[in-house]
Amino acid sequence: MSEAPGSVKRWVLAARPRTLPAAIVPVAIGATLARPLSIEWVNTVLCAVVALALQIGVNYANDYSDGIKGTDEVRVGPFRLTASKLVSPKAVRNGAFAWFFVAALAGLELSARTSWWFVLVGLTAIIAAWFYTGGPKPYGYMGLGEVFVLIYFGFVATVGTAYAQHLHIAPKAWWFGLAAGAMACALLEANNMRDITGDQGSGKKTLAARLGRDKAKWLYVLCIAMLCAGLVVGGQWITAVIAVAVYFPALKLAFSNKQGRELLPMLMISARAQLIVGFVTTVTFFTTLR
Repeated sequence: MSEAPGSVKRWVLAARPRTLPAAIVPVAIGATLARPLSIEWVNTVLCAVVALALQIGVNYANDYSDGIKGTDEVRVGPFRLTASKLVSPKAVRNGAFAWFFVAALAGLELSARTSWWFVLVGLTAIIAAWFYTGGPKPYGYMGLGEVFVLIYFGFVATVGTAYAQHLHIAPKAWWFGLAAGAMACALLEANNMRDITGDQGSGKKTLAARLGRDKAKWLYVLCIAMLCAGLVVGGQWITAVIAVAVYFPALKLAFSNKQGRELLPMLMISARAQLIVGFVTTVTFFTTLR
């Protein structure tokens, strides 16, 4: 039996660092896609704080809700605070609320600097983050998690950051929002494909669990296809080729016979690929300035 992580490390592990690119990449893309040499840095940092705080908050919220529902009893994925019984459920819930509060504070400051519409958007994001696995009928258990991820970690984060720059939305922002959302969904599918057996046994009906291991691989393919479509229509077809290359190892795993713990590398590969594609995308914006 492995030694339990220390008091600080357990919180870091439960924040699931490999999922954090889903928060950073869309902000970086949104900040640079219009006029990269005139970035509003304060607004961009506020957008990043909101996105990161929401990502960590939803990770803790999922840890709490899955833990008290018992769906993490048989776990092959990352360390969980509640299921491990090393931290009280109340503390985990309060940890989630604390990060949502950080997101709200940063969001209020961003709204004051840009548009008060961001308050409404932020409120819906926090509600959606909590009810992903929380409440009596969590929509993440109904196979609707991809909708939340695509909307908030794709369109809202990318287009919202783009708007926060100069109070204007370039048309291509929507396509890059699709690309960013598709990468976040790929991260989710890598996680859900790994957990199919446990989720099916606990009644957590993610879309991957509903389809089963053999068909769920096509969800991952769909994510990469949407990513490439967004990049190509946005004018970055070379980046789309790079995206296929860096996601190819994860696609190979998706089409293999591996299950459960054997699919753990998919999450790592997907997170690394998201960072690479995000980096190449933003660099391309700078190098193609007219």
